[in-house]
Amino acid sequence: MHTLAPLDYAIILGYLGLSLVMGVLMTRKASAGLDHYFLGGRTLPWYLLGVAGMANWFDLTGTMLITSFLYLLGPRGLYIEFRGGAVLVLAFMLVYTGKWHRRSGCMTGAEWMTYRFGEGKAAEGVRLLSAVINILITVMGLAYLIRGVSLFLGMFFPWPPLYTTLGLITVTTLYTMGSGFYGVVLTDLVQGLIVIASCIIIAFQAWQLVPDTASLAAVSAHVTGNPNWTDAHPAWHTPMPPGYEQYSLLLVMMLFYLARNTIGGAGLGAEPRYFGARSDRDCGLQSLLQGIMVMFRWPLMIGFAVMGIYLVYSFYPDPTVVQRTAELIQVHYPHTTAAFWHDLTSDIINAPAKYPPELINQLQALLGHDWQGKLPLVGIRGTVNPEQILPAVLMNMIPTGLKGLIVVAMFAAMMSCKNGLVNMSSGYFVKDIYQYFLRPEASNRELIIAAYLSTLGIVIAGFYFGIATTSINNIAGWSLMSLSAGQLAPQMLRLYWWRCNAWGIVGGMVLGGVGAVGQRALYPQMPEAIQFLIMVALSFGGTIGGSLLTAPTPLPVLRNFYRTTRPFGLWGPLRGEFQGAERAAVDRENRTDMIAVPFALLWQVTLFLLPMQLVIKSYHSFWCTLPLFLVGLTGMYFFWWRPLMRKETPAAAA
Repeated sequence: MHTLAPLDYAIILGYLGLSLVMGVLMTRKASAGLDHYFLGGRTLPWYLLGVAGMANWFDLTGTMLITSFLYLLGPRGLYIEFRGGAVLVLAFMLVYTGKWHRRSGCMTGAEWMTYRFGEGKAAEGVRLLSAVINILITVMGLAYLIRGVSLFLGMFFPWPPLYTTLGLITVTTLYTMGSGFYGVVLTDLVQGLIVIASCIIIAFQAWQLVPDTASLAAVSAHVTGNPNWTDAHPAWHTPMPPGYEQYSLLLVMMLFYLARNTIGGAGLGAEPRYFGARSDRDCGLQSLLQGIMVMFRWPLMIGFAVMGIYLVYSFYPDPTVVQRTAELIQVHYPHTTAAFWHDLTSDIINAPAKYPPELINQLQALLGHDWQGKLPLVGIRGTVNPEQILPAVLMNMIPTGLKGLIVVAMFAAMMSCKNGLVNMSSGYFVKDIYQYFLRPEASNRELIIAAYLSTLGIVIAGFYFGIATTSINNIAGWSLMSLSAGQLAPQMLRLYWWRCNAWGIVGGMVLGGVGAVGQRALYPQMPEAIQFLIMVALSFGGTIGGSLLTAPTPLPVLRNFYRTTRPFGLWGPLRGEFQGAERAAVDRENRTDMIAVPFALLWQVTLFLLPMQLVIKSYHSFWCTLPLFLVGLTGMYFFWWRPLMRKETPAAAA
């Protein structure tokens, strides 16, 4: 049976037990009120909020998914993850969108809509729609996390992945329900330290494994079929296995994803860690810390990818064995779908006596006596399943004890991301649906109970969708390129165009949301690029059309928004709100913010590339990338850091 050692299980159980105890200890403090439950009382220091932000980006499923692309492409897998995993949107929140949202004094993004558009039926509709759509996005985000957890746990525990996933999600949900945002931030600090320590360990092990870049390039070409695995520059075309063909035009996809994140990043920032920040400066500092800490994820993932290359090379010297193994299982179980392939192979591994003896004998003949360790990597398409590389490396290449620690680090990454998502989404339900529309006079106790129940309901929905999806890449692609893309226009235009009003937001949200759900139901295999273009067109058309066909937002509401937020963009009728030195100060802030963004993007991308190049010993590429990193860092210093460190004016502090 292919399982962990008792010491590893003891480490894992000890960690989960400690998490529950911490959740119980924080329950009383979190239940003091909604501000405490969802924002930590707005008193948390920037470094704790920064760690919490890092944890939101550092999830287990995303780590497995990005590792799969790094396994297939080498460092160039980063460019596929311009889609979302490279968190390019962080550059915008670091420079200005985080502080713009903090200045509102709101608790949730849906409440922020009232601050931007005022009262009335349209504004109420925006608030309700914003809450519902954000809850839906969270549910799909949870489905994505849960699918990855299922793939991960199936490698380590002798029970069906469905049940072990349910058990882990139950523990983390109980913790989140009780402790609120206090618990999210507290455990994120502990979990962040565990994760970073694990990143350093895995990266160092991979670095030791690589004799030199040329040798690694030869082995990776044999295993993946990619002749340029060690290169870091984006290529026009690169070979991809079945199921990943849409990424073959690598340069085109990179530019496409960059454009998507530019549009998306310019509208983000409505998150608890920014609403709960104490100042504009704290918004910037916590974002900087997020970027630096997320950097550790990339040497971890390239480390897993490198070890995966050597593991697959040792498992399958003849790559055709993988295809023959998949065909053998499909002969015996021809109706197994991609969504349940992993459950089937895990059950064969852990309970072979339940299956026909001829199947087990043939598997042993194909894969050898250690067939149970090799079978999890076999995908339904007859190729190595790249999404299983990370857990396979953990099981087969990490020693006992250290293996338990790394598994705990992966659990910590999953828990931190899941807890942050669920806490934010529960806030939308309690603050913007239950209290605002259903029970305005509800007591604090009633609202906290509503928070508990909504947390439970959101997790159950995410679990349902997670176990039904075919792959983590499939659900990630739809969530980012269809569902979220359908909301880009309302998110963006509300910040930069004075004429954007509540009816326009409703139109953009409805068209984009209905289009995304319809696409998933009717055309689930639509390419990501087509999904994105259609949903963005629907959302921009609905937002612009709805705004121009209805009356503008009342001037007093716009005036309050403009004076407190101080955004740049198409705000002609409101520019007269500031005069003289005040006008000059606002223009100077806007100008330096716009100039700083490209430098921040360059800094962030090269910050992720540099440690990966060191791990694979591609020192020539490292020295070519370093000057670009220094250019980005210098631009950030002059156009972001120095203005950030200036003493805030009374208006900015307010």
